[in-house]
Amino acid sequence: MKLKILVSAFLLAPLWLATSVKAENPEQLRQLLDTKKCENCDLSGVNLSGVNLSGVVLRGANLLDANLSEANLSRAQLVGANLSVANLRGANLLNTNLGRANLTRTDLRTTKLEGTYLRDANLSSTNLSEADLTSADLSGVNLSGANLSRADLSGVNLVRANLRGANLGRANLSKTNLNSANLSVADLRETNLSGANLIAADLIRAILLDAKLGDANLGGANLTDAHLINADLGNSNLIGANLLRANLREANLKGANLRSVSLRNANLFDANLKDADLTGVNLNQVILCGATMPDGSKSQQGCQ
Repeated sequence: MKLKILVSAFLLAPLWLATSVKAENPEQLRQLLDTKKCENCDLSGVNLSGVNLSGVVLRGANLLDANLSEANLSRAQLVGANLSVANLRGANLLNTNLGRANLTRTDLRTTKLEGTYLRDANLSSTNLSEADLTSADLSGVNLSGANLSRADLSGVNLVRANLRGANLGRANLSKTNLNSANLSVADLRETNLSGANLIAADLIRAILLDAKLGDANLGGANLTDAHLINADLGNSNLIGANLLRANLREANLKGANLRSVSLRNANLFDANLKDADLTGVNLNQVILCGATMPDGSKSQQGCQ
């Protein structure tokens, strides 16, 4: 049986602010306490809740199932660390380096992640609800199945990120770079994507009900079977996008650029296409009943 120790707070002051610290490996814990550096250490199950860990070096460390809730990990070096199933709820991760870290099924609710480096990290099935990720680098990150509801990702770099099946409901993704990102079957209902870069993004079967996509760049995006009911796509760029069988019922496409878009079997019932550019678009197999056409007229095409 692995030895467990309990270190009282006065032994850890002033660096450590928690009332107690637990670890499976007391020798490596002592190394961390003495030097603020413990690369490749095994600290699985450690309890450092509320502790000041600012600037620590834990590259490649094993922090599986660790309790780091409310801890201060600002400017910490956690490159390649294993934080799977760890509790980081409410922690301070400002400007922390978590490149290539394993954060699968980690609790990061309400966590401060502004300016955090998360390039190529694994955050699949992680809970990031209401987290602040502004100015974070998330390019190439795996967020498949993650919960990002109400999270703030405005202006974030998510180039090539995997967000398949993620919950982004009511999240703020305004002006976010999602170039070539995988958002297939993601929940984006009521999400703010205004001004976002979604060039060549995969949005197959994505749920975009009531989403805000005004001025977004969706050039070449794949929106096959996407649900865009009542979505706002005003003045958006959709050149060359695939909207095969997409549901755009009551969507706002006023002033949108739809040149060369595939709309085969799409539903635009009561949609607003006023001043939209439909150059090169085949509308023969599109439901346009009640839709406002670019010239302001009402279409009866597809009405029963």
